[in-house]
Amino acid sequence: MSPTTPATTAVRATTAVRPGLARGLIELRQSFTNGGDLLSHLLWPVLMLAVLYAVRNREFGGDGLLLGTLALPSVLGMNAALGMVSMSQHLTADREDGTLLRAKAVPDGVRGYLIGKVVTVGGGLLADLAIFLVPALFIVDGLAVGPGSWPTLVWVLVLGMAATLPIGAILGSVFSGARAQGLIQLPVLGMIAVSGIFYPVTALPDWLQVVAQLTPVYWLGLGMRSALLPDAAAAVEIGASWRHLETAGVLGVWAVLGLAIAPVVLRRMARRESGSGLAARREKALRRAA
Repeated sequence: MSPTTPATTAVRATTAVRPGLARGLIELRQSFTNGGDLLSHLLWPVLMLAVLYAVRNREFGGDGLLLGTLALPSVLGMNAALGMVSMSQHLTADREDGTLLRAKAVPDGVRGYLIGKVVTVGGGLLADLAIFLVPALFIVDGLAVGPGSWPTLVWVLVLGMAATLPIGAILGSVFSGARAQGLIQLPVLGMIAVSGIFYPVTALPDWLQVVAQLTPVYWLGLGMRSALLPDAAAAVEIGASWRHLETAGVLGVWAVLGLAIAPVVLRRMARRESGSGLAARREKALRRAA
């Protein structure tokens, strides 16, 4: 067996990245040409826009901020965080239909598969956010959208997805059954509940504020608010500051940990996959359907 060198490792990484990117882009394009997938891309933004329109003129508290103004970055942050659930569901579906088993048979196929799924889920998520955000900017008043808002929004989104999507891949590998998907949503919803996305985290007990700051969802929501809300809104945040450096640092740590752990967990799950196991699961599913 030839020894593994940095050069061979780089070549293997490249051979996984290229087909992974190609696969992800193909799946992403298909999701916008398939009727059912296209409806799912449009349904959430339309529903959220209707909610924003209904609350656009209601004031929040006595600080003069409108409820719709505060809700817009919250909706963006929540949907970005729910990308974890989408990633987990994709992995479970591909395990059930044999896609992951076929990827396992290709050299570096699991790594390429994971890259493709990040492109598919991340690209679909960005498209959904854009479909929602563009008309929302014309519906909601009081936003502080300036030249610096867009770079902040971009880096927060990129770092946020890099921090959260690998968590979805890990959860989808550990809880790999279709029935377990309901259990996966519980910790994700729990993180969202204490993250301060829908109300100031400073209203929570001190120990819950500490817990919230350990999750990437809190920092994702804080970054969204810093990009779109006026500086006066930072008064209800911890330290009365948007804390950009801390946001980048914590999201960066989560991204590094997730991108390092997710491929390992996914490969271990893929090694347990076999044709006989897939056939047994299909037979069991048919018996339940009957």
